[in-house]
Amino acid sequence: MQTEFRALAELCEKLETTSKRTLMVSLVAEFLKRLHTDEVEPAASMILGRPFPKWDQRTLEVSWATLSGLIRRLTNVGWKSFAGAFGKTGDVGAATKIVFEASKIQRQATLFEKPLTILVVRRSLEAIAETGGYGSRERKERLLQTLLGEATPLEAKYIVKILIGEMRTGFHEGLMELAVSKAFSVPHDLVRRAGMLTGDIGEVAAIAKVQGREGISKLRFQVFRPIKPMLAQTADAVDEVIKEHGGETAFEYKLDGARVQIHKFQDTVRIYSRRLTDVTESFPEIVRLTRDEVKASEAILEGEIIAVGENGYPLPFQHLMRRFRRLHYVEEMIEKIPVELHLFDLIYLNGQSLIADPYVERRKKLGEIAGGIPLTKQIITGNPREAERFLKEAIETGHEGLVAKKLDSLYTLGIRGKRWFKIKESLEPLDLVIVAAEYGYGRRHNWLSDYYLAARDLESGEFLVIGKTFKGLTDKEIIEMTKRLKELTIKEEHRRVVVTPRIVVEVAYNEIQKSPKYKCGMALRFARITRIRDDKSPEEADTIQRVRKIYEKQFKKKARYS
Repeated sequence: MQTEFRALAELCEKLETTSKRTLMVSLVAEFLKRLHTDEVEPAASMILGRPFPKWDQRTLEVSWATLSGLIRRLTNVGWKSFAGAFGKTGDVGAATKIVFEASKIQRQATLFEKPLTILVVRRSLEAIAETGGYGSRERKERLLQTLLGEATPLEAKYIVKILIGEMRTGFHEGLMELAVSKAFSVPHDLVRRAGMLTGDIGEVAAIAKVQGREGISKLRFQVFRPIKPMLAQTADAVDEVIKEHGGETAFEYKLDGARVQIHKFQDTVRIYSRRLTDVTESFPEIVRLTRDEVKASEAILEGEIIAVGENGYPLPFQHLMRRFRRLHYVEEMIEKIPVELHLFDLIYLNGQSLIADPYVERRKKLGEIAGGIPLTKQIITGNPREAERFLKEAIETGHEGLVAKKLDSLYTLGIRGKRWFKIKESLEPLDLVIVAAEYGYGRRHNWLSDYYLAARDLESGEFLVIGKTFKGLTDKEIIEMTKRLKELTIKEEHRRVVVTPRIVVEVAYNEIQKSPKYKCGMALRFARITRIRDDKSPEEADTIQRVRKIYEKQFKKKARYS
């Protein structure tokens, strides 16, 4: 007998009201153990707020405007009632539950329906994602209406949370790894490694249920299955990095572009963004270059794509993002916005994983197979003055700064450690999420041009506002941003709209101040948007914990005012 979706919703409800991590892990572990094999991956994905495995390239493409309209039609409530419910809870899923409970029509409609199961919900989501072409919007709406029409108020709450990708139970991927480990008696380090290799903890859970430790131990890289990239911490100065790395390190240009992961098997090449999204169709020239130049039958490489101007200097990041979003008239865009690929790492070659090889060995092998594709410019030194000159050179040639890599560092998938550091000349900007916006004044009165900026709380999953700004975007960007935010609007309050947290922006600021105005107790001073980060997901935005660290770090050189 299939597991009812109600059981998953009840589990998520418990997680939402539980603060103890050990209890959360135990609840999920017990739930996973009870599931049928084919239910484990869908359930694990849904508990994390995902409709599909992380590596799966399918998307639902259901706008909030479509979803909210459907909820109001199903429950016969007006926008004002739904907005009121959202105002009470601050949560879209919880607001959906309230209006479903208030609708007698909805309850009567579901009274004699067969209960939804985890697999029925997954198949419905797959059908929605696979609906395309002429009239697809209407067909998607009908599928959604059928799914939500069969849901109880509690089930509707979590279906909506999965649809918008905002679970907010506080149960994140790291805790899911612990739950899988506990449920199927597999060491946590093996579970974690398997998640990195396969690109999805849900798939690891399904393998662990059937094959246990032995099956997990046998997992290897799969070409065309993107993996989490190694990440770098921020450092303030080159001498700090040299000391941390034992007196000598490799400095590379930190290019002002977009990080990509390139998978090659024979003549087939796929390109993935740092969000693990397939962007192959947007860069046919990079596909051709990789196919022609890389001297390997099978490889997973990492590099940076930059847009370049006529003088050979990098174009601003926003121009490159126009290429990333482009699916039509690509050849025309190749002429308008030419790009270059610079490679910097090799993590898989001809059937062999290189993640346990020292960085200098990986770099050497990369140089041997890269052909005519340039590697990021690099020096190896323990001399701070030489490193400072190299940093200045990188900035003057239009790049962001440097990345310092420990010579013997292994490739740690998805980890932000001290083996890699990024160094910039100015104060490190923050990647923040827009959670609300206000209409401007004067010529901007029709545009959403004043943005509330939020950082993610690692503990609760909530996005906490740390400032607002109307600075940084061009008129053209503001018009496009207004259109995008209107599609994400949950609630309207006079000249202010609250939106689902989807859009990430890079924000520069002068300092972080203590502030009673915001729940987090901090605020950015002189915040300004420097670029729109469509290459990053809200989950990759900076956390409130990091913001707090930066805030505290300021007092190493400043007096604290109480």
